Amino acid sequence: MATSKITYTGDLRTKSVHIKSGKEIVTDAPTDNQGRGEAFSPTDLLANSLGNCMLTIVGIAAKSHGFNIDGATAEITKIMAENPRRVSEIVVHLQFPSNDYSDKDRAIIERAARTCPVAYSLHPEIKQNITFSY
Repeated sequence: MATSKITYTGDLRTKSVHIKSGKEIVTDAPTDNQGRGEAFSPTDLLANSLGNCMLTIVGIAAKSHGFNIDGATAEITKIMAENPRRVSEIVVHLQFPSNDYSDKDRAIIERAARTCPVAYSLHPEIKQNITFSY
């Protein structure tokens, strides 16, 4: 079964519908590539997926090991390259709430974040610059 259905709506925009939930995501081309930049671009979503995946996998690990990361955030910076135009680097700054994490908890967090499925799925030439703040 398909995961989503994408429709080109014109003017460099798409609408994606998650089939199971019916939730929608709109994309717009970025201003540096003929778009209006009024929504996430496809490459923004690629970069954002890394942060979403990291927080999800860390959340699973935290739940399994009996600690909490509620309120954790990921700030994402996408860096583009030319010839060919592509994502060359994704900077992820993970910020965790003050919970007096033990050294073991921090090791679990960092291992989980760095080994999430999206991190493993990205091309090895895309630099993943990850920082953690507690």
